[in-house]
Amino acid sequence: MVKQVRQVSQARPAKAPQEGRLTAMGRAAATWLGSLRRRTIALAAGSVAVVVAVAVAVALLSGQDDRPPVPDTRARHYNDVDACLLTDKKGITGETAATVWQGMQDASLKTHARVSYTSVAGEQSAANARPYLNGLLQGSCDVLLAVGGPEVTVAAQTAPQYRKVGFVLVGTGDGEKPAANVTGIGTGDTLRADVAGAVERAVDGLS
Repeated sequence: MVKQVRQVSQARPAKAPQEGRLTAMGRAAATWLGSLRRRTIALAAGSVAVVVAVAVAVALLSGQDDRPPVPDTRARHYNDVDACLLTDKKGITGETAATVWQGMQDASLKTHARVSYTSVAGEQSAANARPYLNGLLQGSCDVLLAVGGPEVTVAAQTAPQYRKVGFVLVGTGDGEKPAANVTGIGTGDTLRADVAGAVERAVDGLS
């Protein structure tokens, strides 16, 4: 008796092809979503860049002004002439010295001479004022003005030794001049104008 063996083959799962198709479709969907996400990010970045560019342009345009530009401030051109003022320890805060200083500035506007002042510190005497006066004369002073008793005294004593320097002595009036290069001015109401005129004449005499 022959024994018959029934060969039973394993049957493949029926759902395998369907699951493969689903997996492929899922991957495709994921790929599409990824590309869509990247495009969305790129578009968003581009939009932000455009917005920033527009904002910068608006800011630049709004900052413009229709008013004409303010011209550059230029320094006044000075001649190579210096007018120096020697005062007491108060400097140009004293009433007389302040008026003299204003007159010097008026003369500077017309002659373009440089103006400066030096005050005598310490003891108010001719002996103490002399080093200050000598310092000015050894510098670049072409016109020297003096205000104050000791300052005027030492300037009058020194003027004959510096013929090329114009001396303006305030408070001496039109009395006797110690030298031809000395001009005396009173302290009246016209002090400012008198100082300006004396400095202008002294500067003109240098040319």
